[in-house]
Amino acid sequence: MESLFILIPIAIVFVIIAVSIFFWAVRSGQYEDLDTEARRILFDEDDAAKRADSAGPHSSNSNDSSPKNSDTTLEKADADD
Repeated sequence: MESLFILIPIAIVFVIIAVSIFFWAVRSGQYEDLDTEARRILFDEDDAAKRADSAGPHSSNSNDSSPKNSDTTLEKADADD
């Protein structure tokens, strides 16, 4: 019975911490977009690259990893040194 005097306040503190972490996550936007990450695992990245290639050279794909872009990045880095 005496151990309950210790365990109940500890449990209340844990609940308060868990609720405050949950509200922090909601306020910081952790639960805003639940679908993107769930769908990302289902699709292969090669499919995304094929779609970007079929969109043409004027597509606004920021994940383009063609050698031409990496070479210009290296040239810029060398110029800064």
